Amino acid sequence: MLKKIYKIIIVPYSLLLLYLMFLGMGRFQYEENLITIEPVFSTIKFIQGPNKTIDIVTIVLGNIIMFIPFGFLGWMIPELKKLKPLMFGFISCILIVEALQYFTRMGIFEVDDIILNTFGVYLGWILCSAIDKRFNY
Repeated sequence: MLKKIYKIIIVPYSLLLLYLMFLGMGRFQYEENLITIEPVFSTIKFIQGPNKTIDIVTIVLGNIIMFIPFGFLGWMIPELKKLKPLMFGFISCILIVEALQYFTRMGIFEVDDIILNTFGVYLGWILCSAIDKRFNY
């Protein structure tokens, strides 16, 4: 039952996520292409900055939580039940999305986003594996 629901929801969810990454949440086109390639330190600077705690939690945890569902892709594509192919495929896709944000100037290419998003997929994969084991999927 969970797999059927997942298969119905993941495509619209992915489209919603792409919308949010390019057009939603007050996005606008930057005047120049922006890139942040300093891993981890840019997130630490963001957390230490003058931002509200709710904004920090929303952005940092959001970058993790919003990508947990992609850890379940093995339910649709059996080859992605294994961690290595899942991570390779996801990182390839998120690199393309981040590059599109950079080239369209509708976002910032941020290495930390890639790291946090990938961590979310990993957490999803762990959760999916636990569900599979528990319910013998």
